[in-house]
Amino acid sequence: MTNLLIKPALSILDSLISFDTTSRNSNLQLISWVEEYLAQYDISTTRVINADGSKANLYATIGPDVAGGVILSGHSDVVPVDGQDWSSDPFVVTERDGLLHGRGTCDMKGFIALALAAAPMLKDGKRSVHLAISYDEEVGCLGAPAMIEEMAATLPAPALAIIGEPTMMKTVTGHKGICVHEVEVLGHEAHSSLTHLGISANMVAIELMHDLAELARELWETADPNSPFTPPHATLTIGKMDGGTAANILARRAYFMFDLRCPPSVDPETVLAPFKEKAAALDTQLKEAFPETGVRVEQLSNAPPLGQSGSEEAEAFVRKLTGDNTPAGVVSYAAEAGQFQQAGFPTVVCGPGSIEQAHQPNEYISLDQFSRGADFMLRLSEELRQE
Repeated sequence: MTNLLIKPALSILDSLISFDTTSRNSNLQLISWVEEYLAQYDISTTRVINADGSKANLYATIGPDVAGGVILSGHSDVVPVDGQDWSSDPFVVTERDGLLHGRGTCDMKGFIALALAAAPMLKDGKRSVHLAISYDEEVGCLGAPAMIEEMAATLPAPALAIIGEPTMMKTVTGHKGICVHEVEVLGHEAHSSLTHLGISANMVAIELMHDLAELARELWETADPNSPFTPPHATLTIGKMDGGTAANILARRAYFMFDLRCPPSVDPETVLAPFKEKAAALDTQLKEAFPETGVRVEQLSNAPPLGQSGSEEAEAFVRKLTGDNTPAGVVSYAAEAGQFQQAGFPTVVCGPGSIEQAHQPNEYISLDQFSRGADFMLRLSEELRQE
């Protein structure tokens, strides 16, 4: 029976991977393709578009429109392939030695392909399946909240949400949150020998980045030894920076981005309060010298963590389908699961593939994991038909 699902799922995966949905691009071609696919089975869909209409979430109810349904959720966007050494076209699924290579095969178009392949049989259930496909997860879980809000307001109350991030089909009941900030420092240009006549934005930015580096060290030193996360503490990293024009010019502008990933027990606003106070003080100091200068700190995203309590029934349901009896796990990456949980849906993370393959050159999902994901969808269909 599994083979009957795998063949169409592989064909769907080929189509999904062919769309370059790197987060900087539109995902509308993929969304249109999914709409047309589901329309073949008389499954209606709803778009939730972004502000400029360039991207869209999509959700669809498969089966009876009744309370107690199951949400299957995945994101459509992928990370860039720029600068990575791929052995084959990243936007063509290529099988080598039982591994399906391609950008997004693991994270997480493989899960979406399996859910879409199962759609015709899921229609026969006594409870519904709500398929949810989001955008911009990879840049801070930006797209899903509007869709989740609409689903919570319009759907008969679902019983649970399953977020299909790669967990090797293990049950995951907790993940860290993520907040992303950008910092811009504006200085006053002058000859580098005349530092009293200007302000180097780079030097101010370095001071702020040093404070963040010290904060990252403090988070490591104060880690909870009983934390189930690896690493056990909140993590802070500076992922991007830019600044200056030449070695002999005091920099007019400096820019950097950082992310803070906190377990449920740590509040990111509390962690960052001293840094934001320091930035505000520097902003005032710079403007007193030159009005056009200053420091701007802007939060780009703040996705909540997934807490381990409150989703026990969802966990039991997923374990019944996977046969997984190992202790529930937690993951250090961020996901949309915390957003679904925050909206009131009991939520777990469970999907095929390993997160270790995500974001890598030659990203892959193994055929074995793909098959296990197919088994999961078949068992879900059978479970919903029997109820």
